[in-house]
Amino acid sequence: MVRRDSWSRLRGRQAECETLDRLVTTVQGGHSSVLVVRGEAGIGKTALLEYARAAASGCRIARAAGVESEMELAFGGLHQLCAPFLDDLRRLPQPQRQALATAFGLSAGAAPDRFLVGLAALSLLADVADREPLICLVDDAQWLDRVSVQTLAFVARRLLAERIGLVFAVRRPSLEPELRGLAQLQVGRLSDSDSRALLDSVTPGRLDERVRDRIVAEAQGNPLALLELPRGLTPAELAGGFGRPDARAAGGQIEQSLLRQVRALPAETQRLLLIAAAEPVGDVTLLGRAAELLGVEPVAAAPAEEAGLITVGTRVRFRHPLVRSVVYGSAAPRERQEVHRALADATDPRSDPDRRAWHLAGASAGPDEAVAAELERSAGRAQARGGVAAAAAFLERAAELTPDPARRGARALAAARAKYQAGGYDAARGLLDAAELTPLDEHQLARAGLLRGQIMFASRSAGAALPLLLRAARRLQPLDARLAQETYRDALDAALTIDRLPSGARLPDVARAALAAPPGPPPERNHLLLHGLAVMTTEGYAAGVPMVRQALDAFQAEGVSPEEGLGWLPLASRMAFNVWDFDGNTVLSTRLVDLARERGALSVLPSALLQLVSNRVLAGELRYADTLIAEAQEIGEATDSRFLAHYVAMMIEPWRGREAATLEAIEAIGRDADLHQGQGKMLTAGQWAGAVLYNGHGRHEEAYAAAERGAANLQELGLAIRSAVELVESASRTGRQARAAEAARTLDGMAQASGTDWALGTSAMARAQVSGGPAADALYREAIERLGRTGVQVTYARSRLLYGEWLRRENRRAEAREQLAAAYEVLGRIGVEAFAERARRELEATGETVRRRPAEAGDTLTAQETQIARLAGAGLTNSEIGARLFISPHTVEWHLRKVFAKLGVASRRQLRTALLEVPRATA
Repeated sequence: MVRRDSWSRLRGRQAECETLDRLVTTVQGGHSSVLVVRGEAGIGKTALLEYARAAASGCRIARAAGVESEMELAFGGLHQLCAPFLDDLRRLPQPQRQALATAFGLSAGAAPDRFLVGLAALSLLADVADREPLICLVDDAQWLDRVSVQTLAFVARRLLAERIGLVFAVRRPSLEPELRGLAQLQVGRLSDSDSRALLDSVTPGRLDERVRDRIVAEAQGNPLALLELPRGLTPAELAGGFGRPDARAAGGQIEQSLLRQVRALPAETQRLLLIAAAEPVGDVTLLGRAAELLGVEPVAAAPAEEAGLITVGTRVRFRHPLVRSVVYGSAAPRERQEVHRALADATDPRSDPDRRAWHLAGASAGPDEAVAAELERSAGRAQARGGVAAAAAFLERAAELTPDPARRGARALAAARAKYQAGGYDAARGLLDAAELTPLDEHQLARAGLLRGQIMFASRSAGAALPLLLRAARRLQPLDARLAQETYRDALDAALTIDRLPSGARLPDVARAALAAPPGPPPERNHLLLHGLAVMTTEGYAAGVPMVRQALDAFQAEGVSPEEGLGWLPLASRMAFNVWDFDGNTVLSTRLVDLARERGALSVLPSALLQLVSNRVLAGELRYADTLIAEAQEIGEATDSRFLAHYVAMMIEPWRGREAATLEAIEAIGRDADLHQGQGKMLTAGQWAGAVLYNGHGRHEEAYAAAERGAANLQELGLAIRSAVELVESASRTGRQARAAEAARTLDGMAQASGTDWALGTSAMARAQVSGGPAADALYREAIERLGRTGVQVTYARSRLLYGEWLRRENRRAEAREQLAAAYEVLGRIGVEAFAERARRELEATGETVRRRPAEAGDTLTAQETQIARLAGAGLTNSEIGARLFISPHTVEWHLRKVFAKLGVASRRQLRTALLEVPRATA
């Protein structure tokens, strides 16, 4: 039960305490709850966390607190929270165990992806909570290291069926982007009456009313100010009302009050406090060793403890973070340097080399190569643990302390790359500017140019990045053939993404530059793929297809390393789509998703899922596509990317004929394109989606307007080509026969070059719509025959719908019924509702009575439930399913219980049978 007897010591916080009571009750009842407590410094956030701790009877408590000077130590905050449970690491699946051990520096290994670390942390905490409810309290979250905040936010968004409460306290107005969207509790200021009561309760003796009113006014409802301001007044001032007239903001007055309390202490005590403030871990042993080196006796702590500024127990704790800030901020630079030097000397270089290096940097008054080298080594260790932000901080400080200009430039360049990888684009640009003022060699200058282009691509637009990427690729050609090839690949991708190239450049110019570059190192498939795409742009679609097809065959037949796969499979999968190789697209997009999942590569997984969604939709597996979309949306939530959710919705909603959902996604994508200065592919995708939607509903005039715009830039490939398919239908149905015939000829040229049944069948379907008589009849039959040999169920069923509609117009009703009935059955079964409704209406027009299809059992499941049911039916364990979907095994089990109830099954063995009517998932 929640204790409710603590409100008396948290005056004016009844509503906040009730919120925390509900959180604890929820956790004790078997479900998770997350809360972000926000408020200004001194408003009582820490007191509320303490209330939650006291209220959580029968729960295990885990705590972490951010410290400003610790913000650069990777995974420091997460380690604080998980440290009591590290003995349980052995219970995690091996990849998760290794990821967390590497992140915490407990073992060596490749840098783990931060999302794999997040999944490991989620599994670890869920395992603890399986034995007893767990309340995790994170104070001063704004001062946690960035990767810890990201990881804990990931965990917070994945919690559901675990007995875990996670409470963050964050100083207002600061709110980490990662914590947005979580439940918030805003802690406001106390009322005057509560302020007076709190002040009276902590002030000994009689307090003059006028003094009390002044303190209450100056404190402005801030509890810490109410507690601290009287400490700066003499007994005469408190009793007699002779107050100071210099009213200032409460925050400044609190600091002044604290500073007066510190300055009233003996000099040795002040020095001990400075050591404690500079050593944020609170290690009593380390504090003692550093104090001894500075000649400070342990008894010097007593006056500070008596004043209530610190508590020395198993750890050293300051009464409030402001006390630490005041102690450290008021010290002279020379005093800080002496303290950091003592702490560095007292820190074991073997067990804690990174904190020692940081203290050495704090002790440096000027350039020092030895310290810079230590910081560089610390950056390497941070990178190995996946702490990119920490590595960037170490490298930046190392550059500042490097006396040699050439070496300083190299370190600044490395720091800039780490800042970019950590998402600190402005800081990365500043470091690049500093690096380019030093004597960099040619290779370093080329890498600096590449990095500037990558920063521009990530932070602004592909258009602004393209000239920089091209320039970098040319500089890299004689220096690093592999990196040059990859840079040309990214430059060509950027050129295909935007609708207008800057500075008069044209897409063929970018392609010619890629063609002029010497081939990179083996394997040859990368060279073939890049050059095939470039030749498509410079010499025409048909000229590039053979090279691309050869590369795609090699990617499917040969082993691909994870590193190469994550770099090249995205392009390979897209090009399989562009050359109408459906089987290749299926294999490569599935392989890419599996690889990204296994490696925890969430920088690649979202786009990989988009490709597989598009593939499965065309295969008619819309329910399976739903499960992929659910996964993509979860990743979007975890990474604060709403664009992903809108884009995947746009891939499937038009086929279902859902107008509101489709238009909402198109509008959102359009806004995102505007933010990125008109990304052409985004706009084309929206126009294609509109064309599919309106063709499905038979609103061909609206479909034509969208398809005409979507097919305007066929050099983009992808959905621009698919827009041409929609253009043929909409133009032919609105009397624009010449335009429909032109689009059909374009598609046929591509189909002849591709030679696949998918391409040739689609071309036959398009040409049939602009033909008449026996020619049209033969082309429709060819389309059905060819498409029936492929896995492209949507286009196959659509060809039968179009043929049936044509037969009805030709008054061949019996033949029309056969085709329309087949189209209705397939389109209805796979969920392409608007086109299915078209088929139903046409069937009725032939005089046929049509029964509407009943709902299937699988329709009762949510997308995530369907996905979990499929994976469980395929034999995956709860842990394996959780690892794939970035949820805990407990949440998997919770969902499975609901699946069993909905489907009326009692075991996993029965799931496969119960889901037979749902297209089979890839396990």
